[in-house]
Amino acid sequence: MSKSLRGFKWLVGTVVGVSLLGACGAPADGEQSPTEASEQAQGALTAQVSVAKASMAARDTVTVEVTLTNTSSAPVSLYKWEAPGTGLTEGRLSVLRDGTPVAYTGAHFKRVLGRAEDLITLAPGQSISGPVVVSDAYDLSRTGTYSIRYELESRSSVQALASNEVTVFIEGRRNSREEAEAMREVTGESLAYSGACTTSQKSSISSAFSGAQTYSNNAYTYLSGTPSATSRYTTWFGTYSSSNWNVIKTHFNSIKNAFASAAVTVDCSCTDSGTYAYVYPGSPYKIYVCGAFWSAPTTGTDSKAGTLVHEMSHFTVVAGTDDWAYGQSAAKSLAKSNPTNARDNADSHEYFAENNPSLP
Repeated sequence: MSKSLRGFKWLVGTVVGVSLLGACGAPADGEQSPTEASEQAQGALTAQVSVAKASMAARDTVTVEVTLTNTSSAPVSLYKWEAPGTGLTEGRLSVLRDGTPVAYTGAHFKRVLGRAEDLITLAPGQSISGPVVVSDAYDLSRTGTYSIRYELESRSSVQALASNEVTVFIEGRRNSREEAEAMREVTGESLAYSGACTTSQKSSISSAFSGAQTYSNNAYTYLSGTPSATSRYTTWFGTYSSSNWNVIKTHFNSIKNAFASAAVTVDCSCTDSGTYAYVYPGSPYKIYVCGAFWSAPTTGTDSKAGTLVHEMSHFTVVAGTDDWAYGQSAAKSLAKSNPTNARDNADSHEYFAENNPSLP
């Protein structure tokens, strides 16, 4: 997942794993080889992508068929939004036009992780197939030859993978969702509501909005101090340099200004209990709040106010962040392993702003 672009991480082969083989020699009888032990720790999936026809007119809905197969000897679990079919609602495809990556224009979500009901488990040898819609989730505005593949990042339970690549000629078309958003009426209010928000929900949103303003103002004030490798900065954004610090300062300047003066609309129509909120980065400043938002505290870790900061950072005209890691533990690990991605990670911005527990 790259900044508004998916699929910069081109991988060699279909499944990528880390070899644990060291010295020569076979394991003793009854012992597991390092490869077998690794396979049980990380399941191996393969992916295959196909397309129904080689050319698509502007009126056609562009879809690809994705098949995932568990090629390991143990069950493999993945989130439903990573699997093919209607559940795949985030950019898991790498899409290039004439060799140039195109923007992912679909939704960015803040999700609740660890729920059993959100997992799909594939038994050894089992496959799952389904369509993945490319239209209105990627920038297909220009006519050209598009190359498409499915990718999944490595995590504790499954190795990273990249599918085969399919090519299709696609006639340029307008994004119907963005076109509809452009036609909606924008009020002059700093905070408006849509999606039949109740009086109680409006009150909660208003309090969260005030909290988000406070969070973003305080974060910018903090970053306006003397740049240094503070624990608060390095915990969430990793390696310190004055230029890296200024990137985050610029982000929070844009975030606080948007909360102060942009015509923000919060929509209450989403009821998914496994999602806090989502936005379309190219459609500022509309934030869709979902089921998990209402049970979150107003302020604090993974709060309503923090969620609004997270979502505001996604808008391309604000900070254009992506979702490289979810949750405090994963965000801290990201800061250590890949500070560049941490500075582009929405949850990292949220946790820096929430600063809970407090770091100097």
